[in-house]
Amino acid sequence: MASSKDRASSKVRARSTVRARSKKAAVRKSAPKAKAQPKTRPKQKFTVHCYDEAGFKVDGLRTYAKYRDLGVLEATNGMALAHVIRFLPPFQPKLVSKLHLHDVDLQMIYVLKGWISTEVEGQGALTMKMGDAWLQPPRCKHKVTGYSDDCEVLEVVLPGNFKTVELEK
Repeated sequence: MASSKDRASSKVRARSTVRARSKKAAVRKSAPKAKAQPKTRPKQKFTVHCYDEAGFKVDGLRTYAKYRDLGVLEATNGMALAHVIRFLPPFQPKLVSKLHLHDVDLQMIYVLKGWISTEVEGQGALTMKMGDAWLQPPRCKHKVTGYSDDCEVLEVVLPGNFKTVELEK
C-alpha cells in the first residue's frame, strides 16, 4: 500500500507532466508557421527604348490619345506595362469624360508635360501638372475631365494585361 507521501509525490509528478504537455502545446501553437514559398515571377529581360516620335501610335485604349509603349510588357512577360500617353487636342468632354475603372493591382500616373484634370472616386476633382504623380487604387472609378493641348503622362500598370470597365457610354 502506498504511503500518503508517495501519493502526494505522485500527484506532483502528474501535475508537472500536465504542465509540461500544455507548455509544449502552447509552444507548438505560437511557433512561427513555415514561410510560404515566394511566388515565382516571370523572367525579365533588360530592355531599352529610346525616344522616337514615330513610337507614338493611336493603338491604345483611348482614341483621343497616342501611346508610346516602353517595352515593359514584353520584358516582364506581362507582369507590368509602362507607356507614355500623349493626349490629342482639343479636349472633347463628350468623348473623353466617361466614368470607368481598371481591373489592376497597381496604377501609377506621372505627368510629364502640361496638366490633366480628373475626378477620382473618394478624392473628388484633381488637377495635376507637370511633375505631379498619383497612385490609383485597384478598381477605383475615375474619369478625365480636362487636359492641356500638350499633356503627356507616364503610366505604369500591374499586371500588364488588364481589363477596363466602362461605366458610362
